[in-house]
Amino acid sequence: MDNVLQVKPKAEAVNTGVEGKKAVAKAVNQVAADVYKLAIKTQFYHWNVEGPLFRPLHLLTEEQYGIMFETADEIAERVRALGELAPMNLKQLNAFSQIEELDTKPTAEEMIADLVKDHEAIAARIQDVIELAGEHNDHATDDLLGGVAGQHEKMAWMLRSHLAK
Repeated sequence: MDNVLQVKPKAEAVNTGVEGKKAVAKAVNQVAADVYKLAIKTQFYHWNVEGPLFRPLHLLTEEQYGIMFETADEIAERVRALGELAPMNLKQLNAFSQIEELDTKPTAEEMIADLVKDHEAIAARIQDVIELAGEHNDHATDDLLGGVAGQHEKMAWMLRSHLAK
């Protein structure tokens, strides 16, 4: 009983018919990191947005980061189901993610445009991962990520609607 807290997470062999699990898990980890990092970025913008559209943008970003935090958890759990480890620290998260941070204090319009760009980038990356999953007979990842891509496309559209002139 003394060793119950001494167990370290490790990759494990999983035999479910998915081929190339390491390659698929790495790609899925990239998506998990992107979604999680964008959730954090969205929350930062939520905290700091100002202007005449404060309330609708504040509420929209809150809704979106809530969805993304839940989604990132599901994606990371898919990595674990494949027998691999999900990111375990911010350094790993940043290494996997393509989401960039702005170095300035953005306006509400710049925040929205930045989030749209990131949602579209994630949706595009997911299409590549879905293709990879299909090549490796990984239908569960395909199913999961198809819905996630749709979420990001919808979030981008909702944000883009605020930029319409």
